[in-house]
Amino acid sequence: MKFLVTNDDGIFAPGVAAMVEVLQHFGEVTVVCPDQERSAISHSITLRQPVKATPVTHFGQHIRAFAVNGTPADCVKLGIEVLMDQKPDFVFSGINIGPNLGRDLYYSGTMAGASEATLHRIPAVSVSLNKLDQPINFQYPKELFYSTLEILFQRKWGPGLFLNINLPYLQKKSVKGFAVVPMDLSVSRYSYVGLNDPRGSVYYWLKDQWEQLNDFSEGSDYARLREGYITVTPIEHKRTNSRGMTKLERLFTMQTNQTGGIV
Repeated sequence: MKFLVTNDDGIFAPGVAAMVEVLQHFGEVTVVCPDQERSAISHSITLRQPVKATPVTHFGQHIRAFAVNGTPADCVKLGIEVLMDQKPDFVFSGINIGPNLGRDLYYSGTMAGASEATLHRIPAVSVSLNKLDQPINFQYPKELFYSTLEILFQRKWGPGLFLNINLPYLQKKSVKGFAVVPMDLSVSRYSYVGLNDPRGSVYYWLKDQWEQLNDFSEGSDYARLREGYITVTPIEHKRTNSRGMTKLERLFTMQTNQTGGIV
């Protein structure tokens, strides 16, 4: 199998090295990552400046790797369309430092890297670790990631599948298992905190309240990860509301028929 790896923490982040190390056991790996951290940049692409892909040997001479002065979505698009000789079988994004849960679906650069792959009809997986502070013993997440892949690769996945996976920062023996869960969009994980600068002006900083949050919906991604499960969420890329389309089509058709045109 051929894999394309990206992330939003930057190409020299230890999480991407851990991901590459594990994936090498299953196939051929190409790495295309931002040249610096691009966290919470969502699914943006670079339009008004050139994008450059610089070869790097950070992962050894046998791994083709490129540092890109763009976003995770840029990296996946460039990797698939230009840098790889043929389309990858899977795109993997991560391993991100810190979990991606709930509303992070709309903010995360890690998840956007995987989401971009679905536009190319390639199955993809974003992987994040429930650990924010340093140091991190990556032996724990590598073992959990390997076990997850052993299960995922037991079947052939259709084009465009996007899985969001969060790994608890636990030894394998302490993990309770796998939980296939919905993303809880009701939780507001980030909030603005007002601070005064030396001149008395107020500015605002987004604070991650993950460690302080406790009131979660039972069975949600937040709850299961906190309980010690590896959480897996299948993401549907299609956003058009079919029922809403039918209702709106009926409404506008009726109005047009009544007036003979646009009033």
